[in-house]
Amino acid sequence: MARTAPQSTQVTPLARSFYDRDVVTVARALLGKLLVRTVRGRRTSGRIVEVEAYLAEGDSACHSFRGRRPRNAAMFGPPGCAYVYSIHARYCMNVVTEPAGVASAVLIRAIEPIEGVASMERRRGTEARRDLARGPARLCAALAIDRTLDGHDLTCGDSLWIAGGPDPDGVVTTRRIGVTSAKELPLRFLVAGSRFVSGTRRQNEPAV
Repeated sequence: MARTAPQSTQVTPLARSFYDRDVVTVARALLGKLLVRTVRGRRTSGRIVEVEAYLAEGDSACHSFRGRRPRNAAMFGPPGCAYVYSIHARYCMNVVTEPAGVASAVLIRAIEPIEGVASMERRRGTEARRDLARGPARLCAALAIDRTLDGHDLTCGDSLWIAGGPDPDGVVTTRRIGVTSAKELPLRFLVAGSRFVSGTRRQNEPAV
C-alpha cells in the first residue's frame, strides 16, 4: 500500500542551496524527495522515483545546447526554479540547478503518488495508480503543471515546490530515454525496485 500524507502535514520546501550544486549531484539527491502541487487550496504530491540530468556543457540533448532562447530562458535563471516546456501539446517539468547563467536542469520523469490521488485520477482519466505519474508528461497532467509555472520559484512553498524525504535504499543509473541525441549518457537515475518508474525492463537495466 502506498504511503499517504495527511493534508495538514507541513512540507517545507528545500532551500536554494540544495539546487545550487552540480546537476548530477542534485539529480541523485532528488530521488525520494516529495514533489508538491497545490491548486485552489487542494494539495497533490508524490515521491520522486525517476529523474534525468541535462548538462550545461557538451550535452546536445540539453535545451540550452544552442544558447538562450525565449523558450528556454528559465534554464539560465537562479537554481531552484522550474523549467516547464511543452512537447506535442503536453508538458514536462525540470528543476534548474547550479548558479544563474549555468543552464543545467533535472527532468522529473516519475513520482509515486502519495497525496490527492483522487485529483490525479480525475485529471488523468484513469484509476490505474501505477500509471498516474509514470513518465514526465503524465506527471505534469496528474499535478496540473503547465507553462504558467515556467520559471516558478520552487523554494517559496507556493503552488509548486519540492520538500524533503528519505533517501532511497538503492539507486539505479541508466542511459537516458526519450531522446535521440546524447542518449548514451548514463544520466538517468531510478529508485531501485520502484514500480512507478517509466521505461521498459531493458531501458531500466543499469548502464555498463
